[in-house]
Amino acid sequence: MKATAKAHSNIAFIKYWGRKEEILRLPSNGSISMNLSNLFTTTTVEFNPSLHNDDILVNGERNNEINSRITKHLDRIRVLLQKKTYAQVVSQNSFAASAGMASSASGFAALTVAGVAAAGLQLSEKELSILARQGSGSACRSIPDGFVEWVDGNTSDDSYAHKLFDQSHWDICDIVTVISKEKKDVSTSMGQQTASSSIFFQTRLNNIVQKIHTCKELMKTRNFDEFGKLIEMEALELHTIMFTSWPSLIYLEPASLGVMKAVKRLREEGISAYFTIDAGPNIHIICLQKDIDHIEKRIKTIPGVLETIINNASRGSYLIDNHLF
Repeated sequence: MKATAKAHSNIAFIKYWGRKEEILRLPSNGSISMNLSNLFTTTTVEFNPSLHNDDILVNGERNNEINSRITKHLDRIRVLLQKKTYAQVVSQNSFAASAGMASSASGFAALTVAGVAAAGLQLSEKELSILARQGSGSACRSIPDGFVEWVDGNTSDDSYAHKLFDQSHWDICDIVTVISKEKKDVSTSMGQQTASSSIFFQTRLNNIVQKIHTCKELMKTRNFDEFGKLIEMEALELHTIMFTSWPSLIYLEPASLGVMKAVKRLREEGISAYFTIDAGPNIHIICLQKDIDHIEKRIKTIPGVLETIINNASRGSYLIDNHLF
């Protein structure tokens, strides 16, 4: 059976950084995110008894590193299926992969949903989230709709994502400011492994539970400015951990700093805008719908900004009828 899934990338408001267990990708702390409407992956999977190996095509290319991760994830599905049947996989992103825009989140979420359906399996949303997490940690947050919490846990069954609010709860916007589309020198997965070497890492963990609680309350009441302050400070904290880990991780580029400073100037002019940053140089500007045009026009004048991508909160992962092969 052939199945195709569409999954959206997500931006973390409270970040996942550091793992307590590598193989199962159990995070050092919980996190909160929003699915992004215009950053998505479409993946078609078909298990075919005539194949002698998995046949995998991602964004028109056969990449050994990526394909190895996909095969490992298909192996997890084959364990559930209890059959060693190889699969044909074709996957396509709407945005640059491996450039710090959570392509692995949407990629492994789409692979999970399509792969499970192609195998004829029936899994709950929680089970899909747990499975997706093992391919890429943040992929578990791309399974549910809208605004999502990834629950910290000490076992695989306890670490999963669930919906906090659906996509219609809050009409905030994420303007992705693209600084680079190039593959990062150090992958997010590798960076996660150095997090605990930072002298500030334990301090972060000591405060994270209260921060998550505060974030959820601000989202519930739609207190935008207090929410914005919280997530901007959280992003700066994340990169402080990266700067002070060994070896240090410096993802930001000069244009990244230019955008960050521009956002601060916008606030001085009375525009409610705040930035957040994942593991990469690209800056996400969180704002209200009414301010999108003004902010985007300003940001596009900054040297080094390649493009902007406007996102609303979106669905998570779901099956579609339009197959890629």
